[in-house]
Amino acid sequence: MGILIYGLINSLDLILMSIGFALAYGVSRVPNFAHGALFILGGYLTWLFLFRFNIPYLFSALLAVIITALIGAGLYRFIIIRVRGMPISEIIASFGVGLAILEFLRWTGLRGTTYMLPSFFRGGVYIFDIPVDFQRITIVLSGIAILVFIWLFTSYTKTGLALKAIAQNERAGLVLGIDSDRAAMIAVAIGAALAAIAGIIILPLGNIIVETGYEVLIFAIAVSVCGGLGSLKGAVLASFIIGYAQMLTVSYIAPHYHFVVAMLVIVIVLITRPSGLFGKQKELEERV
Repeated sequence: MGILIYGLINSLDLILMSIGFALAYGVSRVPNFAHGALFILGGYLTWLFLFRFNIPYLFSALLAVIITALIGAGLYRFIIIRVRGMPISEIIASFGVGLAILEFLRWTGLRGTTYMLPSFFRGGVYIFDIPVDFQRITIVLSGIAILVFIWLFTSYTKTGLALKAIAQNERAGLVLGIDSDRAAMIAVAIGAALAAIAGIIILPLGNIIVETGYEVLIFAIAVSVCGGLGSLKGAVLASFIIGYAQMLTVSYIAPHYHFVVAMLVIVIVLITRPSGLFGKQKELEERV
């Protein structure tokens, strides 16, 4: 029962970490390798507004999400757009920005146990005799809420439908008058906002440190590769596969191997099914 409950929590944790990366790639076909840095930046800005400027927690988090989204939009508008269509250059450009953000934060003193976000709610409950704190319950509820929001946004709003159209067929979207660059910029901005939200919700379980940004990026890539690049439903399913695989590894092998599981998933998927569970990129090559 403990594996079942904490596997669910870990899976929703991975969904929060990776959904912004998957959404941005699904629309823009741009792999935003600054994703982990934006995750940390969202948490750090919240801490800064909360403890240095004494702004209430909710407003601090809201400001951090807005600023991170604007940084994501600026990243696309002024950097990625100039190399769009060149995959290697896109990766180098976005990773370079992420590296600059993380190492700048390290240079300013973001290390050790100095920076910690308080939990939203103190205490916990017992679920089938398994103790679960309220912060982890918040992660589960937030992950479900974000998935529902993305579904509603992409199904019932004009902007969301435009993003969905570009993701499905960019040329057809252009014929219908949709600006693909504008759609891509919005998608990267939303992805950055989702990364910041994930950081604000998850980081109260630990410290705000630079190394976490690199780990989050690797987990996001692992989930996206396993599920199929550009597929949101694939990312959700992959999060549960990796989440429970990690929990079984922690329970029956050793806790420090949980990171190896994500790397192993990438290797196995690339060998057996390069397009991932729901991906289409290598469909023709696999048939041939």
